[in-house]
Amino acid sequence: MQNVSELLIKVMNYDYPEEIPVCLGFLPVAMKENGDQIKRIMSKYPEFFGEDWMDYDYNKRLPFSYQSGSFTDGWGCVWSNLSEGMESYVTGHPLPNRKDILTLRAPKEDLGLPHGFMYLRLLDLRGFEECMMDFAEECDEIQILIDKVCEYNVRQMELKCQNDNSPICWVGDDLGLQKGLAIGAEKWRKYLKPAFKKIYEVANHYGKQVLMHTDGDIIEIMPDLVECGVKMINPQFRANGIDNLVETCKGKIPILLDLDRQLFPFGTPKDMRDHVRETVEKMFLPEGGLGINIEIGPEVPIGNLEALIDEMSKIRTYIQ
Repeated sequence: MQNVSELLIKVMNYDYPEEIPVCLGFLPVAMKENGDQIKRIMSKYPEFFGEDWMDYDYNKRLPFSYQSGSFTDGWGCVWSNLSEGMESYVTGHPLPNRKDILTLRAPKEDLGLPHGFMYLRLLDLRGFEECMMDFAEECDEIQILIDKVCEYNVRQMELKCQNDNSPICWVGDDLGLQKGLAIGAEKWRKYLKPAFKKIYEVANHYGKQVLMHTDGDIIEIMPDLVECGVKMINPQFRANGIDNLVETCKGKIPILLDLDRQLFPFGTPKDMRDHVRETVEKMFLPEGGLGINIEIGPEVPIGNLEALIDEMSKIRTYIQ
């Protein structure tokens, strides 16, 4: 069996992968609360889980931003966490006034490209409402802010490509809401598309295949992301809708499809199996274009988790 990265490369290039690549992830809090049961399931499916997962130690592997408390990042954003094992979120925005943008200096240290490195960074710096007003009024300062963040990210992408031998460049920034984009597709194309294009051109220059995770309803800008240099998109099932994904992506845009996390806690094991099968049957092409991503939180019943993994194990070599 080929490893997931090799399969993803084939999927991205419609090079007839031997099976559907499957990425499985667990929020740290899920491992904290249900680790023993999850490891029991992992042991039954070695095709998906290696020794690294079986040796998982929650206390040793808890990311800094998933720890309870608060911290200030290199941009001056204050992050808070009341629930250990879940991701922190920004509660303190360092640029409450537009004039503050003019004196902003990017961090001197290299912080890489964490999730939310471009669009969400603007919201973190300004606050959601203030940033939405900036876009609505199209003030000069919003372009200045975008340029400052973009310039920093271009350098970070350069360093990432120089120091990472992987052919795949994984990045993430949530662009959508449950329905559409907060700033709308037109303003996104005007203000954010040039920034993402500039950043991803660096990765493309190094021969990297960009795989971009982005939550929310982003169906209308998926072709734009490809034009920016994204090779594969990791979208959400529910926010975008399977029929929209078939129409927009099948045979056109490779996707690592995030299965329906909003279904996992509430459906039955049969619902999980039906969901997996429906997704594959509608999206599969033998030449490629489809990968599957499954992210598990603490609220997902163990029976549902096992049904998802078992059905994916059976269908990953799907042939129409």
